[in-house]
Amino acid sequence: MSDKKSRTRERILEAARSALIQQGPAEPSVSQVMGAAGLTVGGFYAHFQSKDELMLEAFAQLLGDRRALLAQLDPNLDGAERRALAAAFYLSRKHRDAEVQACPIPSALGEMQRLPDAFRDVLAEHIELMTAQMVDRPEDIDKALADLALMIGGLAVARALGAGELSDRILRAAKSAVI
Repeated sequence: MSDKKSRTRERILEAARSALIQQGPAEPSVSQVMGAAGLTVGGFYAHFQSKDELMLEAFAQLLGDRRALLAQLDPNLDGAERRALAAAFYLSRKHRDAEVQACPIPSALGEMQRLPDAFRDVLAEHIELMTAQMVDRPEDIDKALADLALMIGGLAVARALGAGELSDRILRAAKSAVI
């Protein structure tokens, strides 16, 4: 792939990642994503075979970014401490209100049943990899799964409510329940 084509493809993916965080994988149109990338719809198929292919790649990249953030935590921390630090960031007002570099799961959950199975496969793999990063012992996996579900659900509700006192209370309550 030429350098120019590679840069253009990355612009499209960047616009898709942003749209996915804000609207989920099903809602944004190819036209909307291409417009946000500063490109015309006509060039889309030189880079992707379908909108689903584009959104799946963007979804997988965003989830990989989430795992990379968790991997940056001090490896000397135990699993409970990693989960507490992850919750402190994930369930923050800054993360709730982020328009880029945010978790795409809350915006994608309601659409999962209507999306190709590959989206659920990517989500399942992400959840398994995330929980593995948040435990020291195999017997702690269920606790990590519960904490992760609480974090995702708390963030989803807080985002749905938007900035405000109730949303802030939900973030604090979910954060305090982790661990």
